[in-house]
Amino acid sequence: MIYNSIIETIGNTPIVRLNKIPKEIAGAVLAKVEYFNPGNSTKDRMALKMIEDAEKAGLLKPGGTIIEGTSGNTGMGLALTAVAKGYKCIFTMADKQSQEKINILRAVGAEVIVCPTNVEPEDPRSYYSVARKLNKDIPNSIYPNQYDNPSNAKAHYETTGPEIWRQTGGKITHYVATVGTGGSMCGTSKYLKEQNPAIKSIGIDTYGSVFKKYKETGVFDKNEIYPYLTEGFGEDILPKNVDFDVIDQFIKVTDKDGAIMARRLSREEGIFGGWSCGSALHGALEYAREYLKKNDMMVVLLPDHGTRYLSKVYNDMWMKDHGFLEERTYGTAREIIAKRNGKDSLFTVSKSSTIGEAIKILNREGVDQMPVTEANEFVGSVTTTSLIEKIIYDPTLKDKSVGEIMDKPMQVVALDSTLDVLSSLLNRNNRALLVRDEQERAHIITQHDILRAITA
Repeated sequence: MIYNSIIETIGNTPIVRLNKIPKEIAGAVLAKVEYFNPGNSTKDRMALKMIEDAEKAGLLKPGGTIIEGTSGNTGMGLALTAVAKGYKCIFTMADKQSQEKINILRAVGAEVIVCPTNVEPEDPRSYYSVARKLNKDIPNSIYPNQYDNPSNAKAHYETTGPEIWRQTGGKITHYVATVGTGGSMCGTSKYLKEQNPAIKSIGIDTYGSVFKKYKETGVFDKNEIYPYLTEGFGEDILPKNVDFDVIDQFIKVTDKDGAIMARRLSREEGIFGGWSCGSALHGALEYAREYLKKNDMMVVLLPDHGTRYLSKVYNDMWMKDHGFLEERTYGTAREIIAKRNGKDSLFTVSKSSTIGEAIKILNREGVDQMPVTEANEFVGSVTTTSLIEKIIYDPTLKDKSVGEIMDKPMQVVALDSTLDVLSSLLNRNNRALLVRDEQERAHIITQHDILRAITA
């Protein structure tokens, strides 16, 4: 068969039985290997669908520009579609994404704008905001917005779901996928559950993302949000494409566990998958060990290809430096806290307290900074350096409330963040970090803590 363009080859990816890694699992564990799409990821499906639907709606005209915020894979799918159809592409990406992803997008003719990761989604510097502004400023452009565009989930409802149902002969009992924009999980799950409502859908989330807690409690907890290294899934927002009604359960997977499983997948099964593939499989096996029965059939969607992560997951030095291999060169926030032996009381000040009261606490406890609280939430911070600068300029400030001059809240980070990650987040404007342990107790990590850990 001869195809008219590369985008006609999207879909109909194989399902492969995993033989070695899940050998202790009672049921069958199968992988839907999405890197067989021409752009090497599952995102090709929805990228094509979003553009075709925009064309039908008259939103995208000949010679137009496609603008999207992407972690890389959606951008690749959009870029291939743009090449085939004659459009231009501009993509915004967070600076945590691998250099390979940036290079690949530029190789297919896209313009890439790199934005900071650790800012609020509404911040004008975020890759969401930059994409929206470009769309307003550039004539004849569209912003597909994969997070809220219904064509995303619809693509998987129309293709991925039917393929899995057909390929398994309707015998699938469990479907597992990472959840980011929600399309591949929710569109596929919706179709599969319509065929058999007994099918269980397991969403894979990451630490630092809001999905799992929101599913379980209905609460959008900003305390759940902190930087993580894994790319392509987990969110600090609730995309409209995430339909929690078709997801039965979430399992969280650490950066480290996902990275190690990706390498195992390559070496033991011959499937050279990306980081999120390892996360999906690790979470799937964690669920399967407890719940999968002998005659069950679990299908795990593996989103993308390992070439996206040659400088990270498949680089031994990078893995060692981040504490993901045994030859570890850096400690973690968890180890810093453990060495304190419970002697690290976190001192805080209320937002309604006066600046004078805050200064008394800082002096009495001999600390340089502390969080500001309101209703048991961290809403800001104060530091001796900042207070000195402000009071010298205006001595009357000491009688005003902390809330009037407090700085931004300290960043919350993962318990297993390594020293190189912690140190990269500490700077003149961010002098301390917060971390929560398994009991939800908060601890502070300062520049002095990092220095002691490095020189220990």
